[in-house]
Amino acid sequence: MPSLLQFHSDSVKFQQSKFLVTGGAGFIGSHIVDYLMQNNAAEVVVIDNLSEGYKDNIVHWLNNPRFKFIDGDICNYDTVKLAMQGIDYVSHQAALGSVPRSIKDPISTNKANVSGFLNVLNAAREANVKRMVFASSSSVYGDSPVLPKVENQIGQPLSPYAVSKRVNELYADVFYKTYGMEVIGLRYFNIFGPRQNPDGPYAAVVPLFIRSILNDEPPFINGDGGQTRDFTFVENAVQANIRALFTSHPDAAGKIYNVAVGERVSILEMYQILRDFSGRGVEPNHRASREGDIRDSLANISLAKNLLGYDPEVKMREGLQRTLNATQLKHGMA
Repeated sequence: MPSLLQFHSDSVKFQQSKFLVTGGAGFIGSHIVDYLMQNNAAEVVVIDNLSEGYKDNIVHWLNNPRFKFIDGDICNYDTVKLAMQGIDYVSHQAALGSVPRSIKDPISTNKANVSGFLNVLNAAREANVKRMVFASSSSVYGDSPVLPKVENQIGQPLSPYAVSKRVNELYADVFYKTYGMEVIGLRYFNIFGPRQNPDGPYAAVVPLFIRSILNDEPPFINGDGGQTRDFTFVENAVQANIRALFTSHPDAAGKIYNVAVGERVSILEMYQILRDFSGRGVEPNHRASREGDIRDSLANISLAKNLLGYDPEVKMREGLQRTLNATQLKHGMA
């Protein structure tokens, strides 16, 4: 469970509101669901086709009368319209992640991330929701060498996944300007934490490293390991979503915000930190660099701080320790 820190200020308004979380059985989505349920939202509806998500992530809410799960696909417009009935706020987390997967299968990435996104966006407009917050990605910065990354300075995308997320941002901007719809996008920077799945060909680096360490197996590191990332603990992403949904700042809507910590570390350094925390682990094996990867990533988060009140309280080292502890507990190794 995430911490019980409260990121919204108006509890009465919050507890009278109904939320839709697309991809709510997934890694980030399920943590957002936990926050909404723990803080007594009037109703939380999750739509998830379970291609990336798992019922285990939300099983503790399935019998709660304030919770509703729809086993459905955002690519089906009728299903999305049904899920949107009576909803006040939308948190759109559903997507097909992974740069390598998008390079291998751009059609599926576009279907889920562009067509599916447009379904959710338009259904939210038709249902007159108060606000929709959606997950974008730092991958939209593409080949821009500028560090730290600032929202209005992007480069050319390096993968179909990056294209799909940039298209989301463009659609959101058009719906904001054309229909007056309150839409906010969040560019995630390497979110990690408990429930992030290490299985499958497109698993993220933190859960892969943790699994390797706990199994005393050498992990693979793409390239020389000197590439840097702004690793961001999942609780910070939850905070950004809640603050974006409820900010009353008059200039907040219709914008895209970086969601990160504002600190960077190399892949090799991050692996060493995990080894130090665990007191175990072996030397990694290096392999070829990954196609479509950005070399360095670091976010400027001043816009989110100023307009959303975002303040990432969990730094990388604490987040890694909490993720490692949660993984060990899950596998009876604590």
